[in-house]
Amino acid sequence: MAMREGVLGTRELSDARPLSLAGVFVPVVLVGLMALAFAVAIVRYVAGIGAISNLNDAYGWGLWISFDLLCGVALAAGAFVTATAVYIFGIERFRPILRPAILTGFLGYLMVVIALMVDLGRPERIWYMIIHWNLDSVMFEVGWCVMLYTGVLALEFSPMLWERLRLEPFRRIIEMLVIPLVILGTTLSTLHQSSLGSLFTIAPDQLHKLWYTPLLPLMFWLTAVAVGPAMVILESTISSKVFKRGLETDLVAGLAKVIPVALFVYLGVKIGELVATSELGLAFEGDLEGNLFLGEIIGGVIAPMVLFSLPAVRRSNGLLLLSAMLVIGGVVMNRFDVSLVGLARPEGVGYFPNWMEFVVTIGIVAAGVTAFGLVARNLPLFGEHAHGEVR
Repeated sequence: MAMREGVLGTRELSDARPLSLAGVFVPVVLVGLMALAFAVAIVRYVAGIGAISNLNDAYGWGLWISFDLLCGVALAAGAFVTATAVYIFGIERFRPILRPAILTGFLGYLMVVIALMVDLGRPERIWYMIIHWNLDSVMFEVGWCVMLYTGVLALEFSPMLWERLRLEPFRRIIEMLVIPLVILGTTLSTLHQSSLGSLFTIAPDQLHKLWYTPLLPLMFWLTAVAVGPAMVILESTISSKVFKRGLETDLVAGLAKVIPVALFVYLGVKIGELVATSELGLAFEGDLEGNLFLGEIIGGVIAPMVLFSLPAVRRSNGLLLLSAMLVIGGVVMNRFDVSLVGLARPEGVGYFPNWMEFVVTIGIVAAGVTAFGLVARNLPLFGEHAHGEVR
């Protein structure tokens, strides 16, 4: 790289670029969103959850559970899907995209925990499940799995830190433990992804028949498997633009082959169950629930399933991103339909999130984006990882 003498006698890069407006504006906006969310959270802790939300007795949860928790857990599934592909199935060519996938999953679970701390009526008691075991509750199993899996992701993420700090003994310890960690993480992720669906099987009379089925645990797991690679595509595309590096099109395209398979199985089980129970006709009644269901199935399942099956789509960065966004949108719609729209409510009672609920959610997402950027700039996140993981 060419060098020249600076006016003060120091040596400067001849191709050095001035800091762009976007490079200044984006961090300022992210910090502003986080600061606003923090201020709203303070109001919540001082004045109670009712001071910042429109929740009422007819709605046990709202935006924070439907999006921050249910969608957040599903959208963080790229970590367990990619790690399983590399370590369990031995598909080594996916290793270069493993670390970003693990970081995205780790940050996703941290964001879920932060959202829970705002949503829970007694957030200071979030640790009570460790000593008070309610074995009759599905959420007890979900809570333990999320807690343990977040710890597993932290350990899987730690080699980047040990490399940066040049603490080789710690990195070697994780190398020795990585296979058991991945097996444990895959098991935990499978358990709580499906158990979040199990939560809604206790409400057969309240959940709309288009979404209620005893097979909800399987449905939630299949959609998590499908959306995990889609999130890897989204993360890889954005990070390639932001950090000026090439997009591993062949790698994300190879991982994307999982998506149409998972969606095909999901669609077959879903439509088959509705046909078997004679409830498929509910989708064509023209009401809100029916239209949302059709939008979810056509736009979020059938369209991306067909697109990802086409080699030409998998070779195009733009079409890969579009197809991934369809999958992500479909899973988000599904989680909202199951947890919010499809649940029966008393006549005349409604819920729409308070603007401060949106502020908290947006602030948490901004924190996740900021954390990803800081890690990418300061730790060995991208590349072939010559010694970061076990061969």
